[in-house]
Amino acid sequence: MSENALTSGDFTEENEPYALFGSWLADAGKSEPNDANALSLATVDETGLPNVRMVLLKGFDERGFVFYTNFESRKGQEILSAGKAAMCFHWKSLRRQIRIRGEIEVVSDAEADEYYASRPRGSRIGAWASKQSRPLESRFALEKAVAEYTARYAIGEIPRPPHWSGFRLKPVSIEFWHDRPFRLHDRVEFRHADDARGWTKVRMYP
Repeated sequence: MSENALTSGDFTEENEPYALFGSWLADAGKSEPNDANALSLATVDETGLPNVRMVLLKGFDERGFVFYTNFESRKGQEILSAGKAAMCFHWKSLRRQIRIRGEIEVVSDAEADEYYASRPRGSRIGAWASKQSRPLESRFALEKAVAEYTARYAIGEIPRPPHWSGFRLKPVSIEFWHDRPFRLHDRVEFRHADDARGWTKVRMYP
């Protein structure tokens, strides 16, 4: 067994982190009262000042971690400009945390169309009505926009707005953290080398 092999019962011996992430997400789905797929998403604006907000993970596989948003929103503009972001999942009920850092790519139109079509009709209308992150003169103005688009798309399918799609974070590192007594936590980071070596595991001091 190598020096950095994982010995805790909470961690897998696999050389890639996605199975472990899936296991932890499934555990969170059983214990978290709301939105086990919620994560904090960190981006950076044009001045270098960071922004962070909560979004929902909508899918993951070996290509990365996917979420959807309005590309004209603040986070959309910051991601398109920087091409990088970071995520943090924190499950209080499990005393677990996962941090992910990496580069961003836009999902395919087919992926975005498929997910958009799966959303409730009201959410699809909202994607048209909300000028996300921009000043709103009143709640009435938003409700008026919703009513206008509801009337416009009263019958048939609602097309996906051209400014609404998804991002995929392609991780260069994924860190798993589990609370332990006396703050002697388990902390293991998977690092991805951009070559045939794939993932390496490193156990970190807490």
